[in-house]
Amino acid sequence: MSDFDPRSATEIDWRNRLDASEYYVLREAGTERPGTGKYLHENRQGIYHCRACGAELFRSDTKFDSHCGWPAFFRPEDAAVTYHQDSSHGMERTEVRCANCQSHLGHVFEDAPNMPTGQRYCINSICLDFQAE
Repeated sequence: MSDFDPRSATEIDWRNRLDASEYYVLREAGTERPGTGKYLHENRQGIYHCRACGAELFRSDTKFDSHCGWPAFFRPEDAAVTYHQDSSHGMERTEVRCANCQSHLGHVFEDAPNMPTGQRYCINSICLDFQAE
């Protein structure tokens, strides 16, 4: 796996690397069911990495309980994500992808006024790997 280069990986490479559920969310911009994610109630200190490529995405001190059904963060690590317009499902949203491998992570919303940035990064647990500190 150390030879894996996410920037040149083909979709066949991704299918071989990820299981079917991970592939659906990370590579096809799917969504896991609300309230079911592994990291929804994770409260330990640590770092959240991209499940697809291992890039560092979020730190636990930016995670908060937004009651939305998915892990929520108010800020990603510097240059960790990219932003893309998403007009699927009859909505206008901002999709968040891993800047390293362009895998879908979730969406960001401007509806967290009590957080330092005012933003809520609503991220699918299946897109993350957690490393406790």
